[in-house]
Amino acid sequence: MNRSFSFILLISILSFSLFGQKKEKSKLSYPTYKGLVMCGYQGWHNTPTDGSERGWTHQGKNGMFKPGSCNIDLWPDVSEYKITYKTDFKLADSTYAYVYSSADESTTDLHFSWMKKYGIDGVFMQRFVGEIKREKGKLHFDKVLSQAMNASKKYERAIGVMYDLSGMRPGDEQVLLKDMDELTAKYDIFSSKASPTYLHHNGKPLVTVWGVGFNDRRAYGLKEAEIIINTLKSKGFSVMLGVPTYWREFGNDTEKDPKLHELIKKCDIVMPWFVGRYNETSFEAFKSLVPKDIEWCKTNAVDYAPLVFPGFSWRNMKGPNTTQIPRNKGSFLWKQVVNAVEAGAEMLYVAMFDEIDEGTAIYKVTNNPPVGASAFVTYEGLPSDFYLKLVGEAGKWIHGKKGYGVDLPLKTK
Repeated sequence: MNRSFSFILLISILSFSLFGQKKEKSKLSYPTYKGLVMCGYQGWHNTPTDGSERGWTHQGKNGMFKPGSCNIDLWPDVSEYKITYKTDFKLADSTYAYVYSSADESTTDLHFSWMKKYGIDGVFMQRFVGEIKREKGKLHFDKVLSQAMNASKKYERAIGVMYDLSGMRPGDEQVLLKDMDELTAKYDIFSSKASPTYLHHNGKPLVTVWGVGFNDRRAYGLKEAEIIINTLKSKGFSVMLGVPTYWREFGNDTEKDPKLHELIKKCDIVMPWFVGRYNETSFEAFKSLVPKDIEWCKTNAVDYAPLVFPGFSWRNMKGPNTTQIPRNKGSFLWKQVVNAVEAGAEMLYVAMFDEIDEGTAIYKVTNNPPVGASAFVTYEGLPSDFYLKLVGEAGKWIHGKKGYGVDLPLKTK
């Protein structure tokens, strides 16, 4: 072999090697929460025949799902689902009403396709500690997360894990940490190649811990929360902490312990819970809270994710005399978006994508729900995709598009 041929061969090998490295290298699709609108995603609705062995979970009451025994206040528009399940509910034309199951991969795929179509950046996948510490609950939420991880890549949507501490007891913090270790290994979350759409913040994968600092007599407290935060941070994660509405001044929903502020300062993002705290009228007195929260966060080098929600109802779950917050054809949600953006918010958290139990869902629901003993909330005659479109418009504004303001960006007539 002559020298010139050897030289050419060497260059070819090096070029191929370099090309291969470039091809193998992946970039994160979502390196920061800033500039994004993310939704919460429950993924917890089951049926008796979906294979999960969880019955009518988060749909029925006391194991039954029939008129008068119902846990949901919105009825999903199931016209696009590949798999649906017959119920005992009937529509006005006397035909039976159908629902979907979160356990079906086609359901998760459809939801993520809507996110892509309407410009919603992504979702935080809820993992309830009270559920994942039980075998059937963990199997279900593992399945839904696996489906969502696949769909997030397919539709290029951001995805993150959110632990809801509801139902946790002292010692269960280890359940959470063990679960996160398993997910980290399974999905290789620190690898941009393996998990390119996993949401990062401040250069690290973001994990959300929700339910810290509430004064509603939870079995766990700040001690357990600190163990979780410190361990996640030591493993290389960034952390978003879900806290009460009045966390900053230790108000009426907040544990009055300065330790809460110490924990918040350890985290990368704070997200206060606003659902059910106001309606469109009382929001006028409430809205000054957000700019003051942002000011505190800037002073203490913590990022801030204000929450917005489209309305609220849990009449079927808790009775007709419970809190009902009207949607007012999108006006209520948009006022919150305007207030947050004009106050300087760099990111938004929308509660929720698929929460029909508390009537906060933004995905497609029907204006013609079943009739009878259970009364359902509708989208007030608006198209079933109205709130997907509206949240998409909020996303465009957060992304930097000009021309938005107090006027609702969508027609309601």
